[in-house]
Amino acid sequence: MSDEHPDSPDRNVPLDSAPQHPGKDKAPESAGGAAEAGTGESADGFPETGPLMGIDYGSRRVGIAICTSTQTIASPVLNYTRQTPEVDARRLVKLVEEWQPVGLVVGLPVHMSGEEGEKARAARKFGQWAARVTGLPLRFFDERFTSLTAEARLMESGLSPAKQKARLDKVAAQVMLQGYLDAPDRTGPPADLRRDRPE
Repeated sequence: MSDEHPDSPDRNVPLDSAPQHPGKDKAPESAGGAAEAGTGESADGFPETGPLMGIDYGSRRVGIAICTSTQTIASPVLNYTRQTPEVDARRLVKLVEEWQPVGLVVGLPVHMSGEEGEKARAARKFGQWAARVTGLPLRFFDERFTSLTAEARLMESGLSPAKQKARLDKVAAQVMLQGYLDAPDRTGPPADLRRDRPE
């Protein structure tokens, strides 16, 4: 994996619900070429059927969630602590092989004004890198309230503070991905990797 690693300075599903593996809820193979009725793709080519992988970016830890092939319910999968570029790339590729997502949705922590700050730019850079490493189409989604929602759900779960902290990133990924699935127009156009490439 030779792609540049994005190092930078920087509705209610049970929190522990087990996501189904692709073999149990297998997505149809996506059609190539221009989008047409029945192909399972949006007009701009992003898959509308098949599991999507949600990614909650962090400079140290990343949360992963997956949704059903019908793109209706998101479930938390795991957290992982970022290491070297090579290790991170292998981990992502292994997750894609295991869960067989047809696309990536990466949370973009924009400011309340809607503007992108340092964290959003870092998340965008990570998403672009993940898309290049995995070869999957990519969308970004506004995650302004994701962490607060995830924290509130975990507090209501009755888990100990330590267990809440251990689950936070993957639950944040679940909340973000569910928000994308529930959005009327699923806002957030597919990322143009050439246009969005960081300077």
